[in-house]
Amino acid sequence: MMDVSGVGFPSEVPWKKMSAEELENQYCPSRWVVRLGAEESLRTYSQIGIEATARARATRKSLLHVPYGDGEGEKVDIYFPDESAEALPFFLFFHGGYWQSGREDAQRNSPQLKVAQAQPVDPTCRVLVVVGQFDSPEFHRQSWEFYQTLCQGEWKASFEELHDVDHFEIIENLTQKDNVLTQIILKTIFQ
Repeated sequence: MMDVSGVGFPSEVPWKKMSAEELENQYCPSRWVVRLGAEESLRTYSQIGIEATARARATRKSLLHVPYGDGEGEKVDIYFPDESAEALPFFLFFHGGYWQSGREDAQRNSPQLKVAQAQPVDPTCRVLVVVGQFDSPEFHRQSWEFYQTLCQGEWKASFEELHDVDHFEIIENLTQKDNVLTQIILKTIFQ
């Protein structure tokens, strides 16, 4: 777990003071990529996602378009392992999507607010909050606040900043068995 005691993230909500242009900049991950330009990263990672989804749908049992909210776009796909894994740890990946759908939807479905209202059902449940070094300052701030909310709610949480990666590379790296993120996840699951 990263030592964040001296990070100094502000406790105020700075996004409320940002202009519409700055909000768009802070909440658009393609603007923060390092290896590729914004347009190229969107094309590349959209294609990777399309291909991975097609492979998963062809090879895994799944539940598709499961609603988690009231809106048409508020759905999730669930993919199951090849074999029954009742005795094994369970990994669940959430990607927040930067809450660009509108202030009301973002507040209603905010993980920050949802987790503040809930207690972990299973005391062994662990939550790993991950940011990339090149993610926007606002994304870092909100991720840190989410981690703090988890800790205050007695969730077993850890916070990791992955060095030398951007937001899209984090997702891509989840597919690589020997990647540092994959190793962190395995270590977190089997603690």
